Amino acid sequence: MSVKHSFLPQQYDETAKPSINHNYLKEQFADYKKIFKEIEKLVQKCDFTLGRPVEEFEKNIAKLTGAKYVIGVGSGTDALFLSLKALGIGEGDEVITTPYTFHATIGAIVAAGARPVFVDINEDYNINPELIEQAITAKTKAILPVHWSGLCCNMDKIMAIAKKHGLYVVEDACHTINAKYKNKSPGTFGTTGCFSLHPLKNLNAWGDGGFVVTNSKDVHDKLVLLRNHGLINRDECVLHAYNSRLDSIQAIVANHLFKKIEHITNSRIRNARFFDQELAKIPEITVSKRDPAIKQVFHIYVIRAKDRDKLQQYLIQNDIDAKVHYPIPMHLQPAAKAKKWKYKKGDFPVAEAICKSVLSLPVHEFITREQQKYVVKKIKEFYNESKSRD
Repeated sequence: MSVKHSFLPQQYDETAKPSINHNYLKEQFADYKKIFKEIEKLVQKCDFTLGRPVEEFEKNIAKLTGAKYVIGVGSGTDALFLSLKALGIGEGDEVITTPYTFHATIGAIVAAGARPVFVDINEDYNINPELIEQAITAKTKAILPVHWSGLCCNMDKIMAIAKKHGLYVVEDACHTINAKYKNKSPGTFGTTGCFSLHPLKNLNAWGDGGFVVTNSKDVHDKLVLLRNHGLINRDECVLHAYNSRLDSIQAIVANHLFKKIEHITNSRIRNARFFDQELAKIPEITVSKRDPAIKQVFHIYVIRAKDRDKLQQYLIQNDIDAKVHYPIPMHLQPAAKAKKWKYKKGDFPVAEAICKSVLSLPVHEFITREQQKYVVKKIKEFYNESKSRD
């Protein structure tokens, strides 16, 4: 196994080439000088660690989500990890989750000392609640649903199962800022909801950052200690914990973008609807059904495509940044094999089939309608050319 010190700079260069791109940060932060002015104020106050911008951000999120408490932390991964630690989940415990997610979800469970137990997904890319109960054992302590691509899971069923079996629910809501499930914010159903401020999230910052929402005072108090060394003041430590504080500079950036969250959300929804309408006309493309009771915010716009790999390369060759999120499900990752969890190919057929056919298209607020029409045109051209070759 060859490990590169950092593969990201080369990746940034390669993925920046297409003009219709998933990366929109240059446009989003064209007004960066306004942020610099706020950072100048921070420098003058030396309010660098858990400063006033963090408190302002936490209040903003509490108002947006309706959660009683918001705790800013170092990343979305830390939000998950610290939530599990705050609930006492660790060695010998099991956490039920999805095999179709980003590595952070599983990494947080493992880092907490627990074992992930996978349950297959539905065609909407979210965990199938009908399969959860059969995965529950005496070791199960929590369910960790992932609200994939800005679409909230079926929280009515999940919460009913959790209540019946006395389980915690920790929501991976990193994709769902400003989403709604029957007029309620994702993240506020379970004991905790975990969010990311990664640069490519709908509400983002200039580096890593995250936050946890909860309605439990007890969990809030534990998380406040866990993120900051277990300190109750400058000199007294009541438990040995971690350094996972939301950085004040990142909070300034997030507060700046928070003012635009409705525009960001509405633009993504509008762009997704256009793609839905046009791509549904192509027989080789499968577009997800949309539930009118759920406000999906499209962190990622996902379709399923026949001959996915060839289509992806065709779009890239035509200046379109088509991505695959993600080609390998979590139970088939090398890390899972190393843990000897004994999962094998075929265990979760829906997730595995989706990983082979899924494709993501740019849907952010800066993609133009003309660019979207071009994407649709090129997808049609690909399949028309394929038919002519056949």
